[in-house]
Amino acid sequence: MSPLQAPALRDVTAEEINAFWRDGAVCLRGIMPESWLALLEEGVQRWLQSESRFSLSDFGASRSDGAAKPKAHFYGGTDHWKTDPACRSFACDSPLPGIVGALLRSAKVNLYEDSILVKEPGTVEKTMFHQDLPYFHVEGSQICTTWVPLDPVRRETGSLLFVKGSHTWKKMYRPNYFVQQESMPDTEGEDAPDYHANRKDAEILCFDMERGDLTVHHALTLHGALGNGSSTLMRRAMSVRYCGDDARYRIRRGASQKPHHAQIQPGSVLDHPDCPVVWPR
Repeated sequence: MSPLQAPALRDVTAEEINAFWRDGAVCLRGIMPESWLALLEEGVQRWLQSESRFSLSDFGASRSDGAAKPKAHFYGGTDHWKTDPACRSFACDSPLPGIVGALLRSAKVNLYEDSILVKEPGTVEKTMFHQDLPYFHVEGSQICTTWVPLDPVRRETGSLLFVKGSHTWKKMYRPNYFVQQESMPDTEGEDAPDYHANRKDAEILCFDMERGDLTVHHALTLHGALGNGSSTLMRRAMSVRYCGDDARYRIRRGASQKPHHAQIQPGSVLDHPDCPVVWPR
């Protein structure tokens, strides 16, 4: 068997499926083969060494009066699967779509997008609490985000923080700028609460993770992260967002659109070359 035909190291359990739907987030431990992580690492490193990498830290500083130039950076980008063969293979051909199919209890899985998210040692920027769905031009209950770290990660180096059960609140919060709490203009809903400042009314889930672990959270789950407080350890991760059977296109006011969104009909299924079916293959 080719290393890139390696299946998941284990099945998703019934307990993990129940935890995803109950809590809005679950950590799947020891499930992703090293061969796939090594391939993903190639794509991530290629992007970090390219001119196309984007610093969210620089963006945050540019929006803050008198902010000092960052010494360490929070890098983020989207849709690497369209330009990098390693990222495309990981998002489309790895065990990840099948893992998602099991968790979503879905007969098929569409790829929505991916993001490389890297916090260098000493990065001070927090990821502000937000939901993913308000950024997506899609609606449905079977929509999720996977988060696959390439480095051991702890709360203090930038593990994701999930507000337990927040996907059940039947609320859509306005999208923000990730490194700032400010909501994006002309978007719908309430401003997202800042659980970095006030956690009195929430139970926060956080998972210490090793290479081979991954988290999956519902698109309505509020989540954020601290900066990377380590002086030596990188926090490199790939986030891949997928949709299941009941997902349909819905254009959301104020959210950034992808080129193909101009061609779609609201209410239609997601099957499109830019939102492909990746499971079953």
